[in-house]
Amino acid sequence: QVQLVESGGGLVQAGGSLRLSCAASGRGFSAYHMGWFRQAPGYEREFVAAIRWSFGFTYYADSVKGRFTISRDNAKNMMYLEMNSLKPEDTAVYYCAAERIAGTGYKDWGQGTQVTVSS
Repeated sequence: QVQLVESGGGLVQAGGSLRLSCAASGRGFSAYHMGWFRQAPGYEREFVAAIRWSFGFTYYADSVKGRFTISRDNAKNMMYLEMNSLKPEDTAVYYCAAERIAGTGYKDWGQGTQVTVSS
């Protein structure tokens, strides 16, 4: 059983920065991709960024490209999302998720952490 726990959310002014962390636990944890998603009130959950767990390839939504950076520490089973130049439209609950096997989709999810950006 995989457990994902996010932390690092909070309230920040527009233009500020936050760093989210995701701790993965579970016997023999491994993943193909891990990713960050977000959901704002009244909106569908959307993709933010992902990282290929083994090789470190990264992928970003156009809306965050150049402002957010995804990274991971395989040895610690940790994933991070560095968010800079935050905008009010970045306000959402941010979730980390794991695609354990290639092509099977993100099936393991954390409980989410709230990010609020004030104007």
